[in-house]
Amino acid sequence: MRRPRLPKLPRTRAGQRRAVQAVMAGCVLALLPATWMYTVADDRLRTAADVPRTEVAVVFGAGLWQGEPSPYLAHRLDAAAGLYRSGRIQVVLVTGDNSREDYDEPDAMRTYLTKRGVPDTRIVSDYAGFDTWDSCVRAKKIFGVDRAVLISQGFHIRRAVALCQEAGVESYGVGVDAVHDVTWYYGGAREMVAAGKALLDAVFEPDPMFLGPQEPGVKRALAADDR
Repeated sequence: MRRPRLPKLPRTRAGQRRAVQAVMAGCVLALLPATWMYTVADDRLRTAADVPRTEVAVVFGAGLWQGEPSPYLAHRLDAAAGLYRSGRIQVVLVTGDNSREDYDEPDAMRTYLTKRGVPDTRIVSDYAGFDTWDSCVRAKKIFGVDRAVLISQGFHIRRAVALCQEAGVESYGVGVDAVHDVTWYYGGAREMVAAGKALLDAVFEPDPMFLGPQEPGVKRALAADDR
């Protein structure tokens, strides 16, 4: 079996210089999405203790295990419930995947929150939050959210804040703690690729997979009397 031939390096100084410049340009382009993401989100990250009081919190889906929120999603929901109990938020918008009948992230998230003291009337479900960009755009265009606290793991929160800012939602991000297990490392590695898509979403602003008419769910939840 023949070994694959390695590309030959240019022999002339000019050719070598162009090769080095091409490699450097490639590195800059590869780092551009992450740099953009960090720049946009850096001064908008907070802790649960110092995040500004805001009417709406957005919790992004993170998978179900046998119909229940995964540990990563449960940590996000715990943070949202804590913010509600401390009076820092009034309504929780849960956004996730309900693309098939046997998989319903928003309803599982709602059930988890109600068991932890968040009134059902204070929870709004977005069943078409198939990715972060879709969730941010739908929060703005469908649910009329202009300002929100976003809740996710640390490896995702910067992308969430950057995209929601681009979608027109003034955002503050709360990154919840997570065990550094295989899922955490996978999520961190995935963000390197996802950052590129995020920058393209911010530049071209595609419509979500599903848009539809505006929904009054958030306004109704804010006006709810649960005393």
